[in-house]
Amino acid sequence: MKKQKIARRRPLPGKALQRAAKVTIHKIPTGVRGLDDILGGGIPEFSFNIIAGAPGSGKTTLAHQIVFANATERKPALYFTVLGEPAMKMLRYQQQFSFFDETKMGKAVRFVNLADVLLEKNLNAVLEEIIRQITTAQPGIVMVDSFRTVVRKAMATEGELEMQTFIQKLAQFLTSWQATTFLVGEYAQEEIRDNPLFTVADGVLWLSQLPERNSVVRKMQILKMRGQDTVPGLHTIRISSDGLQAFSRTLGLTGKSVHPLRGRRRLSLGVPELDQMTNGGLLEGDSLLIAGPSGTGKSALATQFIAAGLRAGESAVMVLFEERPQGYAQRAANFGLNLTTPQKQGKLEILYLRPLDLSVDEAMQEILDAIKRVGAKRLVIDSLVGFEMALAPGFREDFRESLYRMIGALTGAGITILSTVEVEDTFAAMPFSHYAISFLTDDIIRLRYVEIDGQLRKVMVVIKMRGGNHSKDIREYVITDKGVVIIHPRRTDYDGLTTGIPRRTGPRLAQADEAAPEPKAKK
Repeated sequence: MKKQKIARRRPLPGKALQRAAKVTIHKIPTGVRGLDDILGGGIPEFSFNIIAGAPGSGKTTLAHQIVFANATERKPALYFTVLGEPAMKMLRYQQQFSFFDETKMGKAVRFVNLADVLLEKNLNAVLEEIIRQITTAQPGIVMVDSFRTVVRKAMATEGELEMQTFIQKLAQFLTSWQATTFLVGEYAQEEIRDNPLFTVADGVLWLSQLPERNSVVRKMQILKMRGQDTVPGLHTIRISSDGLQAFSRTLGLTGKSVHPLRGRRRLSLGVPELDQMTNGGLLEGDSLLIAGPSGTGKSALATQFIAAGLRAGESAVMVLFEERPQGYAQRAANFGLNLTTPQKQGKLEILYLRPLDLSVDEAMQEILDAIKRVGAKRLVIDSLVGFEMALAPGFREDFRESLYRMIGALTGAGITILSTVEVEDTFAAMPFSHYAISFLTDDIIRLRYVEIDGQLRKVMVVIKMRGGNHSKDIREYVITDKGVVIIHPRRTDYDGLTTGIPRRTGPRLAQADEAAPEPKAKK
């Protein structure tokens, strides 16, 4: 009998080997709004993952959202419970969330209790039961909650070596099976380095609750996700009636192409004389800062800016932090500006954001959602001081960074932004803002009070316009039933108007000197 010749292939060159070995990794959705963007598109299919964190951080809720988002009768989800909460108790609370689908229970989503096996037998028996259930059901998703209880039982009764052997065998089986696996457990940060479980895992999602003075903020960090470009850093999460929601530090705008505006239009600010001062109006896609003390008409200018856009057929969003929408619309009506009808027509949305534990990224997401709903081209933020005060204390440190990211993304997409900020008149200087945020804006208009002839009057000046030339004049204005009205140019006999205490010069100074009584001669 002749021996069969075994054909041996020559090794492929380096680049050819890379092309042949490349495997497309599909990604499954998490069912959590914002999380897929953070993960770089979703969870890698057939990966072995850990959902870890402190009690109350949202681990079980996240696990259930992933299960209900992906489970089907053809590829069901197996949810193994160990010594944590019983399945009945767990489901009693999970039913309160909108993602819960009762029609999937028992068919697409199946719960298996391993508590008796773990208590009465050993780790080998637990592993055999997991293998048996998975082989029979052939699931697409596997959850073990809480895996930490299995580890504690093993360390108490069988020792560290047996526990490590169990983890290795379980990981090998689960990664070889065509299922995406999640182990849920309560862990501390210091356990990551010495725990072999975190070494063999493909992905680690870490959830936490961080107390910040009187507020408690939930955060998520992707410590590890093999083969994917995730968004680094800590991301805010919140649990609502819809379950978990994640707020990416990039606001979900990473990688989205921004088309630069060509031949940008000049947009009216709603005040004809101010349009002249700004060389025809505000450039489309600019960010304008209106700075001034209380009562100088910052909100009135913002309202006139929005009203001008609505008249031109442009949708808009107004974000309020200091005044309720109903009162804001009523005050606009006093100026003859109708904001109620555009709201009913879906052309204008007025957001009122004032919870005291708000996160920056959460507020930004609310704004982005409103812009998308109405297709806004103009945005007003009134005011930045109120915005900061609405944030939880820890988020105020990130305020400028997050504002920079949002303004850059929106103006790049062609949305024109007007923000107001309150500054105090010192009558010795003219600051633009107590924030170092002037670099965020393309244009700055400063409003202030000045004392003239024993009266407190209002003046404005265009400080900066990146899009071209602008008027250098300091113009007096008044607030009437038409809103902000700039007084027609007239010759002034004062200088030092920017100090708030101007000095009289010119002919009127001479007239005043002539009218002044002569000092009496000393006897």
